[in-house]
Amino acid sequence: MQGIVVGVLALITFLAAFLYYIISMPGRPYSGPLPPLSAQAEGVRGRLMGHVEMLASHIGERNALRGKTLDAAAAYIEAQFTQAGFTPEVQNFGSGARRFKNLQAILPGQDRADEIIVLGAHYDTVWGSPGADDNASGVAALLEIAGLLSGKRFSRSVRFVAFGNEEEPFFATAEMGSLNYARQAQAKGERIIGMISIESVGVYLDGAGTQAYPPPLKFFYPDVGSFIAFVGNLASRGLVRHAIASFRARAQFPSEGIAAPEPLAPDIIRSDHFAFWQAGFPAMMVTDTANFRYPYYHTALDTWDQLDYGRLAQVVIGLAKMLEDLATGKPGLAPPR
Repeated sequence: MQGIVVGVLALITFLAAFLYYIISMPGRPYSGPLPPLSAQAEGVRGRLMGHVEMLASHIGERNALRGKTLDAAAAYIEAQFTQAGFTPEVQNFGSGARRFKNLQAILPGQDRADEIIVLGAHYDTVWGSPGADDNASGVAALLEIAGLLSGKRFSRSVRFVAFGNEEEPFFATAEMGSLNYARQAQAKGERIIGMISIESVGVYLDGAGTQAYPPPLKFFYPDVGSFIAFVGNLASRGLVRHAIASFRARAQFPSEGIAAPEPLAPDIIRSDHFAFWQAGFPAMMVTDTANFRYPYYHTALDTWDQLDYGRLAQVVIGLAKMLEDLATGKPGLAPPR
């Protein structure tokens, strides 16, 4: 009997230590009233709204069944990169008559230019949805962060990439844009030391019970959907921890993080960072948690007027500062061996 008790206590101790390992994050999550929007944040807020309204309302549903709107979204993104001072690059992919595009803008690095950080977001939607939160919000954030950092120079290279074909039926297939991108980078021997996918970042709710989780995570995180989440797997734990530490130091906005094994939390794979895991690169997702918070996820009601652009602006400015830290070597992101 004593041996059984010792064994049970050892198992409980191991599980508690493992749980602490995957959910503990550096820094303290912000709590309390959000600061009022600065003049800069007001400008970012207006531009974010303009991007989302263009993509989700004027252009609308964007996928392989609606090739013209998918192309219109790609053209809009390319024009925005150009307006921000970049010379955008287009990566074509697909098979036969079906051709799709990834679009890229690059900030070349200085003394560590071979160390690359990729910030990405997919611009396609599921069928039947205008995709305001998923994922016009992510594309808008990508464009704004690129604009905020345009003209700056960092030690490491930064790439801003808008990916096609993240949604079904292309996810994890040869016609997924980010998987094409990651495999090409792998074939070239590029040193991508971190990829950050911006996935559904426009919804923030304040009422109790507005945030759900897959079991058993609900016991360890808040039930109010007012935070931004930093999500990765165990292999990318260092990246997740560096990113959230920087964000918490630089932004007054609630944040939560996790770096878990995929079998324990299978929902953590659900964005373009998954493609970079397949190519052996550390990668993570920044998200409002999508369907675990937002009732209009993947529906016709995911419209531009559902999003909270003020809070999205605060998140975007914090992410831009976080990216600066990662690109300059703070807080010490190490390249993979």
